[in-house]
Amino acid sequence: MRRRSINVLQRPQWSMHRALYKSMGYSDEDLSRPMIAVVNSWNRLVPGHAHLDQVCEFVSQGIIQAGGTPVEFGVIAACDGIAQGHDGMHYILPTRDLIANDIEMMIEAHRLDAMVLVGSCDKIVPGMLMAAARLDIPAIMVVGGPMEGGCTFDERPSDTTSITEALGMLKAGKIDEATYLQLEDCATPTCGSCAFLGTANTMCCVAEAMGMCLPGSATIPATWAQRLRSAQEAGRAIVHLLERGITARQIINWKGIENAIRINAAIGGSTNVALHIPAIGYEADFEVSMDLFERLCRDTPYLAKIFPAGPANVPDFHKAGGVPAVMNQLLPLLHADALTVTGKAVEETVSGAKILDSQIIRPLDDPWSRGGGLAVLRGNLAPRSAITKPAAIDPGIQRFSGPARCFDSEDEANHAILGGQIKEGEVIVIRYEGPKGGPGMREMYTAMKLLYGRGLALKTALVTDGRFSGTNNGCFVGHVSPEAAEGGPIAVVKDGDIITIDIAERKLELHVPEAEIKERLSNWHRPAPRVQKGYLALYARLAASADMGAVLRYEHSGGTNTLSTTADSP
Repeated sequence: MRRRSINVLQRPQWSMHRALYKSMGYSDEDLSRPMIAVVNSWNRLVPGHAHLDQVCEFVSQGIIQAGGTPVEFGVIAACDGIAQGHDGMHYILPTRDLIANDIEMMIEAHRLDAMVLVGSCDKIVPGMLMAAARLDIPAIMVVGGPMEGGCTFDERPSDTTSITEALGMLKAGKIDEATYLQLEDCATPTCGSCAFLGTANTMCCVAEAMGMCLPGSATIPATWAQRLRSAQEAGRAIVHLLERGITARQIINWKGIENAIRINAAIGGSTNVALHIPAIGYEADFEVSMDLFERLCRDTPYLAKIFPAGPANVPDFHKAGGVPAVMNQLLPLLHADALTVTGKAVEETVSGAKILDSQIIRPLDDPWSRGGGLAVLRGNLAPRSAITKPAAIDPGIQRFSGPARCFDSEDEANHAILGGQIKEGEVIVIRYEGPKGGPGMREMYTAMKLLYGRGLALKTALVTDGRFSGTNNGCFVGHVSPEAAEGGPIAVVKDGDIITIDIAERKLELHVPEAEIKERLSNWHRPAPRVQKGYLALYARLAASADMGAVLRYEHSGGTNTLSTTADSP
């Protein structure tokens, strides 16, 4: 593959550019090699990223070993946990598109030849994969790995979610303050992405399933030496990809996308994948529909039980065989010939992977359940779709019907839950939290954890046009589309209206006559935007609906393909 950097580094016409590199210490030898970006999201704000400076050092070693020159630059990375439950969460999802844009700007401005994307958490990994699909140069994803589980609490190894659950327990008088405060010191014992299967670790697994990470690398714990060896190997691998002319879209294509959706279903991954995979597909010029999600999830068996669906955390999943073991079991359902960053097909990379702990990963012929981890619901309350996660919902409440309690923001709902105002049997409706209405589509993480702490997780349900954390459990439905700010039916639900969630039938129904719903909507007035300036105001104007990935959408001159079923796939 011809190196792009040669076009701006040849003598004599580009000597000025060479001089600028030399001012930083680069040599003629360095400038004679492929110039490979190391895209580093290290910072001291995000636990999943606090160690990425060392990971990038080993990536750079690998690039040099294989004959390339690493050129490192930074991108932003925000922590969902620290932004949780307050105005900061408005900004989290919109960072995904900023990350993709920043990478595009840096790579194209400097005409770099290839890139290693180093990130770890919720919006950073999808943002980087979006950039890879958009730029279509050789690319590989290196993740930072999960943190270890913490001290035992509530009969399992604790993590950050334990602290929020404990707050509900404290308010309900189930634990004392000393027990609660002790969790601060023991729930998060190491750096790394949070130990549970939230969006961060889910997206790392999805990147591996898609073929963009080295096999087995997505779940190596952050503090293991193997994490650094794997980073070095990735540095060597990117040079080989460049030499062979293998670019990102040869991997991020319909086969890789369908494999990623199936693996997410098989491990019970985060509902946020239903936002991120369509966004990645959009950048690769494919429209990934909710119909595709539903079809693939419905017939993908649920094989790996990881918290919040079971007690095991992600390091336990890694020890049990990780993504390769699950992919090997699922090979009959996968595109086994899909290309990976190893330069080999999926089948060749995972066929020898074994299940090492059957209490976490089950074989294909004896799954935890026959249906996958996610489900797409529709009905008069969600005409375009809504998303839920059967893997994290007790079978006894997968059909839930009750009167609505409506709130026009997450903050109002959290105040009511903490104040003991929610009753058993109610369906909590939180609206105006979608991509446009929020803006930024906040997570209803805190509300669900407070319900758990107050003993209401199995006695109430929650429906929202916002989204959820991958750690949430209870009975919940998110991504309701159209959202309230777009005039979706969720905007006109009233307290006391009966709502039915029926996961088996894939239904989300408001028991109000259609004529009355239409009348209510005719009298509805769109509220003024909550944010009038800055990036959030721009995001609110350009963001697509949740069922389209909540991505900033621009017109493609040639249009996009639609990826809705395997039969229709190009």
